[in-house]
Amino acid sequence: MRRFQSERGAILKSRRAKVLLTGIGGGGHGEQILKALRLGELEYDIVGTDVSDLCANRNLVNKFVQLPRASHPAYLDELRSLALSEKCVAVFHGSEPEMAVLSRARSALEADGLYVPVNPPAVLEICQDKTKTMAHLASCGFSTPNFMEVRELSDLDQWETLPAILKPSVGGGGSANVFIVQSREELLAFARYLLATCEAFIIQEYIGTSDDEYTVGVLFGADGTLLNSIAIRRVINNALTIRTQVPNRSGRPDLGSRLVISTGISQGHIADWPDVRSACEKIAGSLSPRAPINVQCRVVDGAVIPFEINPRFSGTTSLRAMAGYNEPDILVRRDVYGENIPVRFPYKEMTILRGLQEHPLGQLAI
Repeated sequence: MRRFQSERGAILKSRRAKVLLTGIGGGGHGEQILKALRLGELEYDIVGTDVSDLCANRNLVNKFVQLPRASHPAYLDELRSLALSEKCVAVFHGSEPEMAVLSRARSALEADGLYVPVNPPAVLEICQDKTKTMAHLASCGFSTPNFMEVRELSDLDQWETLPAILKPSVGGGGSANVFIVQSREELLAFARYLLATCEAFIIQEYIGTSDDEYTVGVLFGADGTLLNSIAIRRVINNALTIRTQVPNRSGRPDLGSRLVISTGISQGHIADWPDVRSACEKIAGSLSPRAPINVQCRVVDGAVIPFEINPRFSGTTSLRAMAGYNEPDILVRRDVYGENIPVRFPYKEMTILRGLQEHPLGQLAI
């Protein structure tokens, strides 16, 4: 970060900073970071990138550049060259494949003077494998749903808990290929399908109700300091927020009249929720993170039970920023320019709902 020491005073005085943000299209967390930066206390010049020229948000950044996919051999060199030539102070990842590349390259990018808010590979290794996530939580003494990894159909001979949720152990972003099963017949049918499409999947006990589902952000600085947390009690009530729902035929009235899996598009009530936040801070802290962590959980009989962890900025980053909890802006101000950000900084309580927005791009080459 030495390159920025002489620039620090000038940039803070003008309240401007230039950053590179990848993956700004597709409705993922890159778009969320973009929206949050536009609400930041600093004025951001944003160099936005995406793998496609047909990017809905290209007109919302100061400069748009098409980059190859994160799996392409030239990806990292092109990103690094772009960030340095544009004199960016930070690089934000906007997709999970890019997150993995930047995590491995973090030291080299920091040697170039670039701030990269991404968690270490060890954190990603746990959180990007749902079975490893549950095993880690159980080993740390946290409550989890009953779970088991399935690699062969015969593994299910020892599984008795229904209803249950089936999902790929790795991948499955946006709740893709996630199924609710309530009978042995459904279990075997969806298990055969998943084993034909992925190497392994996790089966988890279905817990609680969708009325008590939370998405919880826990914010850590680059030095591992816990800065704050925020919880959103989800409102899961429409096509944007419901991935799958089926009538509850399990004979378990405590699970509600319908069994629901939410999408990655969250909305809801931002409030203090102290018990939820405290539990999720302990869960996130067990990973020794160096960037934001997002915990998905339900509250069952007063207990906070996590069912998934995302080791990155959330799909609710912009909602949080609207409430005054602006994670990307806070991290740049703190970790790049040394601004004193108070731990447990205040933010507002509010309800935020979501819809769709259109982006006219003019005439593009087809």
